[in-house]
Formats: sequence, structure tokens, C-alpha cells
Amino acid sequence: MKARVTVTLKSGILDPQGKAIEGALKSLGVDGVASVRQGKVFDIELAGSDRAKAEAALKEAADRLLANTVIENYAVEMKG
Repeated sequence: MKARVTVTLKSGILDPQGKAIEGALKSLGVDGVASVRQGKVFDIELAGSDRAKAEAALKEAADRLLANTVIENYAVEMKG
């Protein structure tokens, strides 16, 4: 079974890396960039077939390790 955990900064949290990427895109001539927010993506392969149990385990992992829940949000997407 595969899953993806996407971690992003909460709105209102300063994102200096996103701002740097935004500036770089504009300097490369990429038109229409209003803003950039950076994040992290974790593609995880899991053994077993209990989808609910796997999703619960990944949410716990995100709460405890993958995301700093004070300043970051996360989403768990089960892929099969």
C-alpha cells in the first residue's frame, strides 16, 4: 500500500524559502507568479492491507515526527 503525506506551513507563518523561490521564478521570467509556499512530501510504502490502520499510523507519525504541528499542517493521502 502506498501513501503520501504532504506537510505545508500554516497560513500566516512566514515562509522565507517560498519567498526566495518566488523571487527566483520571477527573475527567470516565469510570469503570473503571485506567491510561493514551500512544503515537504513524503511518499511512503506500507506493508499490510488495513487501510484505516495504516492511515491512523501515518497521522500519528505526522503528529510526532513528520510535521511541526505548531506551525505546519499535514494531509495524508492513501494511494492504494
